[in-house]
Amino acid sequence: MAKWGWLLVLMVCGSTSAACPVWSTARADEEIARLSGQITQWNDAYWSQGASGVNDAVYDQLSARLAQWRRCFGKDASAELAPPLLEKGVVHPVAHTGVKKLPDAAALSGWMKGKSALWIQPKVDGVAVTLVYRAGKLVQAISRGDGLKGEDWTARVRLIPAVPQTVTGELANSVLQGELFLRRDGHIQKQMGGMNARAKVAGAMMRKSTPASLQALSLFVWAWPDGPKNMNQRLTLLRDAGFDWVSQYTLPVTTVAQVTAQREHWFSSPLPFVTDGVVVRAASEPSGKHWLPGQENWIVAWKYAPVAQLAEVKAVNFTVGRTGKIAVVAQLEPVQLDDKRVQRVNIGSVNRWKHLDLAPGDQVQVSLAGQGIPRIDSVVWRSAERHKPEPPVARFTPLTCYFSTPECEAQFLSRLVWSSSPHALDIDSIGAATWQTLHRAHHFNHLFSWLALTQEQLQATPGLTAVRGAQLWHRFNLARSQPFRRWIAAMGIPLSQETLNSIADINWVQLVAKSESDWRTLPGTGAQRATQIRQWLRNEATGQLATWLSEQKIAGFSAQ
Repeated sequence: MAKWGWLLVLMVCGSTSAACPVWSTARADEEIARLSGQITQWNDAYWSQGASGVNDAVYDQLSARLAQWRRCFGKDASAELAPPLLEKGVVHPVAHTGVKKLPDAAALSGWMKGKSALWIQPKVDGVAVTLVYRAGKLVQAISRGDGLKGEDWTARVRLIPAVPQTVTGELANSVLQGELFLRRDGHIQKQMGGMNARAKVAGAMMRKSTPASLQALSLFVWAWPDGPKNMNQRLTLLRDAGFDWVSQYTLPVTTVAQVTAQREHWFSSPLPFVTDGVVVRAASEPSGKHWLPGQENWIVAWKYAPVAQLAEVKAVNFTVGRTGKIAVVAQLEPVQLDDKRVQRVNIGSVNRWKHLDLAPGDQVQVSLAGQGIPRIDSVVWRSAERHKPEPPVARFTPLTCYFSTPECEAQFLSRLVWSSSPHALDIDSIGAATWQTLHRAHHFNHLFSWLALTQEQLQATPGLTAVRGAQLWHRFNLARSQPFRRWIAAMGIPLSQETLNSIADINWVQLVAKSESDWRTLPGTGAQRATQIRQWLRNEATGQLATWLSEQKIAGFSAQ
């Protein structure tokens, strides 16, 4: 977990664009205190146990959200941007500075302007460590801690085969800073994500036993304070000493376009470690005695877009589908995931919503599932004041709301939308908004009342242009010629597409005359489905619709 609060400054200013909450002073104090306390707990657990309560992206975003709230209500945001100071620990011979995060290529371009001898490295995802060599021997290894002091990890690091225990030449008396990482075989970040690699490394380093996982760790050296000024010389010496990862993955760059291309290449290519972005650094660095946490200006990071985003729940809404099932939809503060702007997420059933314990004001982790469909992974923070809406009473079924009544509006609209879909009558360019406009203006009595509308009525519909009204009249007329199987699909008959295709030449009278045993002989129709079909055919509302469609001379319903 990236517990370097000062790294959030730029992100707080650049990516937290939500409006300030409309809270009383008392509530603001309570919300800020609760979230501040939670982040402190996560920090303590991470530094003392190597345990990550949430993933890095969510931690960063919640920390940014906390800083935003503090600014909104006139509090000192910098109080939450300082790393936890360790009361005890080993002093680093050279402080860890951390690295500023830039939000995009434009910000990177501004930083690169006027700088020369720039190099790019992958931002390896692990835990930072200081190595101290004296007279050619590894004498000390220190965890990053607060940047000034850390824990003594010497005994643990000596058990990692990939870390050289002895060095020669210019490295014989040196201080190195780097990232202990979990060695991977062909890790493709774009496909595999972060895999909680940082927490795994931290856990391995903080356990008292000698786990086999230490054998799988390696080291990426990203800093040699007061080392050779020439980067190529530095890389060669590190490689020859056994620190070969840095020489393989440090490349010269001169333009933002080069950085962008290399960043995408590493994101999509097999690597021996997990990464979360790239680092761009100048070869020229100040003397190590001047290094301080948060005071770096020769190095920046451009992280990959997180696979998950934090979003605030603005509202919880309930919808009734055409079969009567109640679904829950969360209205979110808009967030960007990949190329999608997400502000509505289908949660699913009322039971799942209750299990999530979700209310307006909560903070949720949102990601993209298969085919780019947004989903809520978890509730990561719950508001202090929680007011859950009451779901509608579950009194709707596959046989209700063919006729319009005030309590049936949601299911009735869902039936209209289904009737014009490609699975039913396939009426082009008409969706929920158009059906609502028509229903509001013409007060439909039942599912197919729109067939009786004249061209003049449609053209005079408030909210529609005359041209749009004429188009709808033409499309409704074309729907009249659709085959019988599409009309019964529009009515919602509980049949699979395969079964519908097998009864293409049947009519309503023949349909009603079939027994349950007749239905069970058709493909995809078992005993339960056959019973459902018979119940649907005997339903009074579907019978009334069939009669009305017969009067409209719709094929398959008419006596002709």
